[in-house]
Amino acid sequence: MAIATPAPPAPASPILPWLLLLLSATTGLVDAVSVLGLGKVFTANMTGNIVFLGFAAAATPGFASPPLVVALLTFMLGALIAGRIARGYADRPLRDWLLCSALIEAALLWGAAIAAIGFRIDAPDPLRHFAIIALTAIAMGYRNATVRQLKVPDLTTTVLTLTITGIAADSSLAGGPNTNWGRRIGAVVAILLGAMLGALLVGAFGLGPPLALAGAIVLGGTLACARHPSAKRTARG
Repeated sequence: MAIATPAPPAPASPILPWLLLLLSATTGLVDAVSVLGLGKVFTANMTGNIVFLGFAAAATPGFASPPLVVALLTFMLGALIAGRIARGYADRPLRDWLLCSALIEAALLWGAAIAAIGFRIDAPDPLRHFAIIALTAIAMGYRNATVRQLKVPDLTTTVLTLTITGIAADSSLAGGPNTNWGRRIGAVVAILLGAMLGALLVGAFGLGPPLALAGAIVLGGTLACARHPSAKRTARG
């Protein structure tokens, strides 16, 4: 009796890599706000927060634990919410899941933008300071968990360590096949350009405009992606 072999997993939607590159650029915007406008704290990159928390634990001047702890906990909250929501969309069209996720992330970023109106790091306002950290960290935690479940190689949208490692380790110079080199370099360039634009906007207009722009890019890019025919397949693939 022949043994049936399992069918290969359905390929990812061809439009997803382009969407994730666009979302990578928004990470640069959010990091520009958190690092330049909120003090020594990241709301998209938790590795940096763990390092900074170690500095704070060692009583290093300029590093405070409370903002870092808030960022870590709210990031995890966002990831938890995303995990629960994703399971509810497993048998529904991919575009429904993506649009739901984009609406949640954009709403959080726009909420942070509103909270950031008139905010200045040199004029202490603890309530708004922690509100901006929490809202952006929840948004980025939600994003990370969602992108993780999309399983598109080399496009995490928020971290680049393994991406840069792959560029070198899989290159022709290393005897490799240059796997996904285009999207890997694209991810680096997207975050770089997003951070550059974010720094310019923070310097010229404050924290609100880059956060508002990030939310608009997330929602607009996802709406465009949802129109692609491949987005009609189920989220489970």
